[in-house]
Amino acid sequence: FLESEMDLTKPPHPPPTAAQLLNYYPPYQLSTMAASAAKAAKAAATTAFKKVAGRPTWQQTMLRIKDPSKSIPFYTDIMGMTVIDSLDFPQWSFKIFFLTTLKENDKKYALTPGSQEAHDYMWNIEGTCLELTYNYGTEDQTDFKYHPGNQEKDGFGHVAFNTDDVYKACTKLEEKGVQFKKKPDGGRMKGIAFAYDPDGYWVEIIKRTTPNQISNKFNFSQTMLRIKDPSKSIPFYEAFGMTVVRSKNYGDFSNYFLASSPNVDDSVDYSSLSDDEAKARLSDMFGPILELTHNHG
Repeated sequence: FLESEMDLTKPPHPPPTAAQLLNYYPPYQLSTMAASAAKAAKAAATTAFKKVAGRPTWQQTMLRIKDPSKSIPFYTDIMGMTVIDSLDFPQWSFKIFFLTTLKENDKKYALTPGSQEAHDYMWNIEGTCLELTYNYGTEDQTDFKYHPGNQEKDGFGHVAFNTDDVYKACTKLEEKGVQFKKKPDGGRMKGIAFAYDPDGYWVEIIKRTTPNQISNKFNFSQTMLRIKDPSKSIPFYEAFGMTVVRSKNYGDFSNYFLASSPNVDDSVDYSSLSDDEAKARLSDMFGPILELTHNHG
């Protein structure tokens, strides 16, 4: 939906020098890629993306769903999202629903999904939507299921929602019949949880750093993708106006967190923040971030 002027086939002319690479990549990227710095620099020297014109913003994450009568109540009634628009394509036997987290004082959404007014609103919001795509008839197929990711070499990981208290939130979710991949005290990472949505997609539940700052019980907070090479993937998303607001090296893998321009404070040098400061800022954002996970090597 964006007209890109990027030429993805041509390397920069001439190739950047080592000094130019150091100026291009801020310290947070260099430190997290230190173990493979030579390889990353070589790859970066042949990867360049022109900035996309027109102030692009991250508009949506799409998931395919089997049964909207189950998936939509999960994301609206349980996770607090609002269906702001829908597009129906009977000639191709599918329908798509657009959901987002509206701030509490904006939750009296008066537009009718599918109307021209709703289309105009959806295509002009500053935030990010969760797009649910439904192919007619899949709900009647007993053995039908979508592959939710997280298998060997899968790129897609999960979506996530922030909340003030993960433990209380998960108790409430369980009371509503939600199943879990991991509860807050399970596994080695305490205090976070992974629930299953009706199609088996992982839904991470994360604690906000500052309680009571966001009044919503839940807010759509991230989409996670696995990437092969951060020296290629990060400049790609930066070309679409995203900013790395935090990175973390865990030894055998690293996470890079990117925010779209409406979530970025231009007065902040994110590369200069401590990890605790960056984590706090990221956690208190209302809109979602894109988490890129790189398994080293």
